[in-house]
Amino acid sequence: MRKLRAALPVESQLQMQVVIPVSARADASSEAAPLPIPRTLAARLRMQISDEIVRGELAPGVVLDETELARRFQVSRTPVREAIRLLGASGLVEERPHRSAVVARPDKAQLVAMFEALRELEALCAGLAAERMTKAEHASLQRTQGMLLEVVQSGDPQRYHEINEEFHALIYAGSHNPYLANLTLATRARIAPFSRAQFRNFGRLAKSHEEHALIIVGILAHDTDRASSVMRCHIGSVYDAYAGYRAAWRR
Repeated sequence: MRKLRAALPVESQLQMQVVIPVSARADASSEAAPLPIPRTLAARLRMQISDEIVRGELAPGVVLDETELARRFQVSRTPVREAIRLLGASGLVEERPHRSAVVARPDKAQLVAMFEALRELEALCAGLAAERMTKAEHASLQRTQGMLLEVVQSGDPQRYHEINEEFHALIYAGSHNPYLANLTLATRARIAPFSRAQFRNFGRLAKSHEEHALIIVGILAHDTDRASSVMRCHIGSVYDAYAGYRAAWRR
């Protein structure tokens, strides 16, 4: 989507590789440890249900009956109830007092607004990270990028999504601004069901990894403007990839 795009660096920069020294992998300190990825039963249910909503298998207006979902997924109603609450925070579900929740996908304008907000928050985090990240945090970021490369080669979209969340969380933490980091993390969580869908697109894992490489180059160079600009472009391409995924499922 053109509104969400900023000018990318020259095409030759897309070929730049971020070298991950062996020593850097070993020296990453605990202070740069990535935020944990939620792996609770409720979080897994949220991801599974959100996939069905984003793909259109659960259409807007469909009632999400807790008892039926518990039976279908062979779990108790408690994790189902929590999963629905998490989906409500993403705008995928409309929770109604004393009634079952229903699927409520945001319209295009609302979704664009959400991605615009995330784009600017992530760009600000990247710019501050370029100024403030420590060498240990640089090493953790590079190590995580190396883990992503392994997943690109194996072609596992779900695993890529999980490590990708760690990659971005490291940049938020690297801004050394806890308020901004928490705000960005909350906004990203709200958009997660939509942004995660992008990784189902053919070739998107490799493209995402290339974009990450350019972000790292800007951060390691302490180039605030470059890191911010490339991050804006990255979030714009995330929206484009999601839109392409949705269009393919509607054909």
